[in-house]
Amino acid sequence: MSRFPHLRQDFAASLVVFLVALPLCVGVAVASGVPAELGLITGIVGGLVTGLLPGSSLQVSGPAAGLTVLVFEAVDAYGLPALGVIVLAAGLLQLAMGALRLGRWFRAISLSVVEGMLAGIGLVLIAGQLYAAAGLTAPASGTDKILGVPGAVADALGSAEALASLAVGAGTVAVMVLWRRMPGPAGAVPGALAAVLLATAVTLAFGVPVATVEVQGLLGAVQPPGADAFGGLGIGVLGTIVAFTLIASAESLFSAAAVDRLHDGPPTRYNKELMAQGAGNTVCGILGALPLTAVIVRSSANVRAGARTKASRVLHGVWLLLFAALLPSALALIPLPALAGILVHAGWKLIPFRAVATLWRGQRGEALILVVTAVSIVVVNMFEGVLIGLALAVAKTAWEASQAKLEVIDKGAGPLQVYLTGNATFLRLPRILDTLESLPRDRPVELDLTGLHHVDHACLTALRNWSERHSAPGTAPVKLTERPTEEKGLPVTAP
Repeated sequence: MSRFPHLRQDFAASLVVFLVALPLCVGVAVASGVPAELGLITGIVGGLVTGLLPGSSLQVSGPAAGLTVLVFEAVDAYGLPALGVIVLAAGLLQLAMGALRLGRWFRAISLSVVEGMLAGIGLVLIAGQLYAAAGLTAPASGTDKILGVPGAVADALGSAEALASLAVGAGTVAVMVLWRRMPGPAGAVPGALAAVLLATAVTLAFGVPVATVEVQGLLGAVQPPGADAFGGLGIGVLGTIVAFTLIASAESLFSAAAVDRLHDGPPTRYNKELMAQGAGNTVCGILGALPLTAVIVRSSANVRAGARTKASRVLHGVWLLLFAALLPSALALIPLPALAGILVHAGWKLIPFRAVATLWRGQRGEALILVVTAVSIVVVNMFEGVLIGLALAVAKTAWEASQAKLEVIDKGAGPLQVYLTGNATFLRLPRILDTLESLPRDRPVELDLTGLHHVDHACLTALRNWSERHSAPGTAPVKLTERPTEEKGLPVTAP
């Protein structure tokens, strides 16, 4: 015990994390359109591979609801054999990024973009799983999923089997919401596990006609990508690989930052954690499994359960492996609408309602970025939606950083004195030129730029051109004063 002083705490925590992870691994796999066992394989790799590596000691990795939509689209577009290639490439890219020490730069991503990304994923996930809860086939695109919900509800109301399936899904959500209020030892059981067990018991006891998980065994589910899977992919898959890499990395490293706030142990080493995630995804790719990320639900459960070292997350991978190897037939008893209910609940938690309300009261620009990112993901797709959000965040930052003040002093006699201070960029150029061009052309003008902290090339060129053309014939030319090059890197121009 001297070598493992916290083994008791870690052992107990690992059982809690296992019970939380089990239904989520299966649910994420089914929602992604792949065999349920692939979700368990990813959870096992998250424990036994990523869990052993340095980086963050207490966060737990596995298949995440945040990548469900992206995985479903990839499998639908390229086929299940290609999934291993995509995940393998993403893992290798994460390893390279970690080796190049790029992990810490993920902390520079706008939080509004990340929350918008999660909100968009949550909306598509909820809409898609509502169809699954009713036993119906969901449309392909996010927009069609959402717009088709009223029609799906009408179809479900006309079918006894669909209503029964929908009732199981709704009951699962209700149990998850209410379970946290359970007193005594029952409240210590993870809500997702309790909901799945109750749904399974009810459907078996009353013979409810619902679809259940299809089981093919752990080894049968492993599909390493072959040569044809590599050769059958075109250049278009690169965008999907980049999307997998960026979203999985961002979700993992943001989760690490959140987990660090929950405990007083060693903080996350971001570059090493990115490499740990990359190693895990590389192995998942080789096995043809789902991509993995660090998952805040499992990680927070791990911390709350009293975990002290990485042993807890490694042991949780051992329990997943034993379950998948010894009790695979138990998966065949789980009703699909129960898993859909778990994913609906997970999708709801991805939507940051309080963050939107808070931002709208204090920073409406950030709230707009969040909403636009979410809507873009629903309307277009994951990759383009995130790029739109990032572009909007960069544009907002550039606009706010470009604060230039133009002051015109007219003493009645002599030249007009114009002072430009702050940061002059092309974003502020139209307003600056409008003011300058409104000055009388028959008065001498002195334009002083020495108060500028920064001026970009476009703005400086436009100001020089204006100063050369402004004065009417017979009027002294504009006197332009600029800051010397050695002070701020600005060109020197003689007055």
